[in-house]
Amino acid sequence: MKKDSSTLYFIGMIVAMLLWGVAWTAGKVAAHHSNAEVSAFWRYAFSLISILPLIWVMKSPLRSDRRGMIYMISAGLLTSVFNYFFFAGLLHGQAGFGGTLVTSVSPIITYVLSIALLGLRVSTKEIIALTVGIIGALVLMRVPSEGWGFLDLENSYFVAAALVWALVTIVSQKASKHTTPMLYTTVVFAVAMSTNLLFALPYHPFDFARYDATFWWTILFIGVFPGTLSTALFFASAGKVGAHRTGVFMFIVPIGAIISSIFVYGERVELSTLIGCALAFAAVILFNMRKNR
Repeated sequence: MKKDSSTLYFIGMIVAMLLWGVAWTAGKVAAHHSNAEVSAFWRYAFSLISILPLIWVMKSPLRSDRRGMIYMISAGLLTSVFNYFFFAGLLHGQAGFGGTLVTSVSPIITYVLSIALLGLRVSTKEIIALTVGIIGALVLMRVPSEGWGFLDLENSYFVAAALVWALVTIVSQKASKHTTPMLYTTVVFAVAMSTNLLFALPYHPFDFARYDATFWWTILFIGVFPGTLSTALFFASAGKVGAHRTGVFMFIVPIGAIISSIFVYGERVELSTLIGCALAFAAVILFNMRKNR
């Protein structure tokens, strides 16, 4: 029974990560059928609407203290910024590359920021892992072949998204001691939706006829499946699979992004993308090896 249950949680985590990967390609479709501002608003509007009945069905506890509320609002504001960079980057860049770069580089940035801002103490093994991760990040951003070309418009949004998501991760870690997961997610969705609405209003987001069926079906998919469903699967599975293993599962996200982008847009996978992703993956494994002991 326990073994079957554990297998189900592993499957749930894999499904959640694959859906997050597909969201990058779906986001590109949505952005090209509207704009970054409108897509960013409706993504979290649908996520917020769909998570409310889920909370009721799961009977999730909703508790938080004052510090937890501050963390949740901060994470929501940062998420709204990430959401904009997500769609703006997809308007100019490739979905597979963006999904790989952000999910691979963001954990490395998180460690660097934790060391610089939070005074995190690191061991020799972690320094080696961090070095491998940084090299992987540089390869992913094509620095060895193109220099600092990643700062062009096509890639700068993805780099910015990776940095913002690292900040969201740090805030989330701080918030975990002060609030429950589903309340945290709901408040983050609500704050992100409200903030993105302010920037979407000039583009008439409630003029439903202005945007075609492709946009509405795609943004509904992103909001409900990679948004609410994957978040629920992630929280349910992470607690059973183990927090120290979740970092490894994040590297399933690029698989979903790359495969879906190949089918939908025929995007080519660069060798630098595969090598950089592999190095970043190795870095996360090294970090988790220490945590297992």
